[in-house]
Amino acid sequence: MNRVAAVLRRNRGIEIKTRGELEAMRAAGIVVARTLAAIAEAAKAGVSTADLDEIAEETIRAAGAVPSFKGYHGFPASICASVNEQIVHGIPAGTTVLADGDLLSVDCGAILDGWHGDSAVTLAIGTVPAADQALSAATRAAMLAGIEAAVPGARLTDISYAVQRSAETSAAADGISYGQIVEYGGHGIGTEMHMEPFLPNIGKPGKGPKLKPGMALAIEPMLTGGGAETVELDDGWTVVTADGSRAAHWEHTVAVTEDGPRVLTLPEGS
Repeated sequence: MNRVAAVLRRNRGIEIKTRGELEAMRAAGIVVARTLAAIAEAAKAGVSTADLDEIAEETIRAAGAVPSFKGYHGFPASICASVNEQIVHGIPAGTTVLADGDLLSVDCGAILDGWHGDSAVTLAIGTVPAADQALSAATRAAMLAGIEAAVPGARLTDISYAVQRSAETSAAADGISYGQIVEYGGHGIGTEMHMEPFLPNIGKPGKGPKLKPGMALAIEPMLTGGGAETVELDDGWTVVTADGSRAAHWEHTVAVTEDGPRVLTLPEGS
């Protein structure tokens, strides 16, 4: 789509897509889902995160797409691979070899015909502690709650509130005080990977722009098994928990439609 047309069709800075354009985003989302499935199958003890990055790049390019992350503001890889206390933006490396009991969050993006898809999963490597399983499940549940709130007529922070409340509900049920990351959150997505609006993972409902059909958002909560304070490492990318607690990250690209939220990064046929 012509870049000038994209700007003209924004709603308060939020890009509005036609149904055909959402279908194009769905095609990109299928590439991302296929890539994450390949990574999930390969992610085992003894495998390095660089090995997983190679699988991601091969899978994305075999589909005729381009990795969204590689070269983005200088990021050197096709996926973010964040292990244990790493929350987001972990850089894959041959020296980072997965071990039994690790918790691995993988964030992946692909560009197909000019449209972006973006999704993340948290994977258990071998047998992980029950608390880490609960952490990942709580983060995924928070994402799903946010997705359910992405309906026409709602406000942006209705999604934020749904994510927050779900995390709090899981914390009460699990007996774990999950840390809710506030510095990082979701975002608009479409002809660019990161677009307006920024989507906080915590907040009061009823604030921000009204959601309209044609908007697309990456909904991505991040929770920790401890505190919410974060530290960025010297590599300028990797974000870790300040207290060393483990973290989980789940994400889907979601379109707001007249029929309700449509997840664009589900596996094909889902």
